[in-house]
Amino acid sequence: MIETKTSFCRLCHAACPIEVDIDHDKVTGGGTGPRIVAVRGDRSDPLFEGYTCIKGRQLGDHHQHESRLRRHLRRTNSTPSAGRPTNVDMTSGGFEPIAAATALDEIAASIRGIIDRHGPRSVATYIGTGSYQNSTTLPVATAWHAGIGSPSLYTSLTIDQPAHRSAALRMGGWEAGWHNFSDADVVMAIGYNAPVSSYGPAGGLQGTNPIVRLRRAKENGLRLIVVDPRQTELAAAADLWLQVQPGEDPTLLAGIIRIILDRGLHDEAFCADYVQQLEDLQRSVDRFSLSYVSERTKLPADDIVRAAEMFAEGPRGSAGTGTGPNMAPHGTLSEHLTLTLNAICGRVNRVGDQLESGYFLFPGDTRRAQVTPPTNPAPGTPHRVRGLAGLPAEMLSNALADEILLPGDGQVRALIVSGGNPVVAFPDQAKTIRAMQDLELLVVIDHRMTATAEFADYVIAPRLQLERADVPHIMDRRFAMPYTNYTPAVIDPHQVPGTDLLADWEVFAGLAARNNSSIDLPGGRLPAGPDSISPSGQDPGASTSSSLNDDVVLDHVFGTARMPMAEIRANRGTVHPERAITVVAGNPDAEGRLAVAPPDVVAELDDVLAEQTGADHLPTFDDDQFPFRLVGRRLKHVLNSMGRELPGLAAVGTTNHVAIHPDDLVAIGGTSGDHLTIASPHGQVVGIAESTPTLKRGVVAMPHSWGGSQLTDEAVATEGSPTNRLVSNEHGFDPITGMAVQSAIPVSIAVSR
Repeated sequence: MIETKTSFCRLCHAACPIEVDIDHDKVTGGGTGPRIVAVRGDRSDPLFEGYTCIKGRQLGDHHQHESRLRRHLRRTNSTPSAGRPTNVDMTSGGFEPIAAATALDEIAASIRGIIDRHGPRSVATYIGTGSYQNSTTLPVATAWHAGIGSPSLYTSLTIDQPAHRSAALRMGGWEAGWHNFSDADVVMAIGYNAPVSSYGPAGGLQGTNPIVRLRRAKENGLRLIVVDPRQTELAAAADLWLQVQPGEDPTLLAGIIRIILDRGLHDEAFCADYVQQLEDLQRSVDRFSLSYVSERTKLPADDIVRAAEMFAEGPRGSAGTGTGPNMAPHGTLSEHLTLTLNAICGRVNRVGDQLESGYFLFPGDTRRAQVTPPTNPAPGTPHRVRGLAGLPAEMLSNALADEILLPGDGQVRALIVSGGNPVVAFPDQAKTIRAMQDLELLVVIDHRMTATAEFADYVIAPRLQLERADVPHIMDRRFAMPYTNYTPAVIDPHQVPGTDLLADWEVFAGLAARNNSSIDLPGGRLPAGPDSISPSGQDPGASTSSSLNDDVVLDHVFGTARMPMAEIRANRGTVHPERAITVVAGNPDAEGRLAVAPPDVVAELDDVLAEQTGADHLPTFDDDQFPFRLVGRRLKHVLNSMGRELPGLAAVGTTNHVAIHPDDLVAIGGTSGDHLTIASPHGQVVGIAESTPTLKRGVVAMPHSWGGSQLTDEAVATEGSPTNRLVSNEHGFDPITGMAVQSAIPVSIAVSR
């Protein structure tokens, strides 16, 4: 019997509505149980109109692949509570199945002992991209950390785009937000590619049916400027494509700002009312002459001028960045200059404007036309390394390996990894592996054995997306309309014999119950007790406890939402034009001003001017030795390290090719398919060449988070290469976010012999 249920995809942030065909008579996972036989876009959805990507259509394999873990595992050759023997090879040895309750008993006891010996800060959690899509994981983990008194919470946000938060804090924000994409006249997209990543910055193109939405916007007169060294899918649709030299985003943006100010193209009235330090900004960017900017960015001067004029003409629209400039040298500076461009052109929602998204999961339905004053860009807990401090409510993932390896008060001794893969994602793979080995306790919550899980003491098998209730919490602030959605669980994995799974929130709730700590959420304290900690075993999304299930947790997480969860559940895939937020007048006594040229920004612009290229940010750089620049990129068929094991996605590609311009490939004596050795000042990897004429000469591109912990060069065709081997987090890091230089990396390229 085939049953069709509706849900939405959570492989990435976009939250595309889907229809799922379930065959209840098939066999899966070694026993009789429901089997997903087809996934497709829901054409009845008013926002997505049936759009999905190739990844989402493989959800059947994602849930049913033979590599999926359906039982929790415990390492058989280490004793976590006593610390690992130093002679144990953590990538060898075996794992044995362990019941959920027993695993939680042992993990809780180990954490209790570690806190007794080292203090609460010694217990850390890393929430990776895989769990960021789960609306309950981060809030529950955050509350669990507060309950045990540990500030050591880390997320994937600080792996690739921490500048989005830190730069906005330093400059200040506009409460009503930047202009909407839906009625923009011009958009500048700097280093992001929404048709592939399915996500963009505020005011940018999002993953909600992005190609159709972009086409319609251009038919309505949108002018698109794309800044990217690759002719991405988004750049191919641009009215003006600036093929910038990697690492020179701050130079380009400073030059564009100078042109706008020199020619009086900025919004003088808005600046007079809401911007401070404009004169300091003018003096600082005056040194970025057009000829100088053209030379460093390797862009025609006329194109730079055209970009400045096109953006300034507006009158509506905004600029935004992605992982490209955020992961390159001076990432926070690039983000600050992008926000400055919006600020001086007055690209903010004014009184009477309507916000594009609904913000239904967040408290309050009022947005005022006023500045949120500037504040400390790093207001979180101080790190013990490199003078860094965390962001609000989380610490910096780029410093986590050091916090594990550095002895002394506050040293991290236990780590829970939820839906992440630090071994291939964190900068400096060798250091990250040493850190994983050094821990007294490593718990990995993941549905497959990742490179990080190889080092774990416990691997917790989670319920996957179609097995839990959820809401699209990330896109609630990014949807192109005031739109709501919700999904119950659509399959019960425990109908498959031998299955024993825990939702991520159940892990933290179980640990809290065992160690008598609290989980306080916006909707109140999460109920906890002896029976509120077991894996779900009856209805999909329901706990064996009568007091806790997915929906109860959702009610607690979103207890202060402006639309109650009961109403959201009743409005699946619904647009609410009558509930759109209309901007109201600001407080007449508000004195906040956007800080466009604080002293540290001026000082960093001085540093940029003192450099010959952006790569000079690295002290070990030698242009003769490392003449190429390696940039990151995303692929449509995978999400970071997830998905390439699935047959439908493996058919598209099984490695992260080295994209290189054909003339550069000929110059080094290579052809497509050759193995290339890519070396940086810090390390080297091997990749397979892919001739790519749409790439700027002197630039190579490789996706991030591929490969494994012990990958041999011979396996690169099936596993790819981890580009984090090329990166150090100790040199050239961003002074605010600690971001390592993970894009625009100076490298040499040679055919492997």
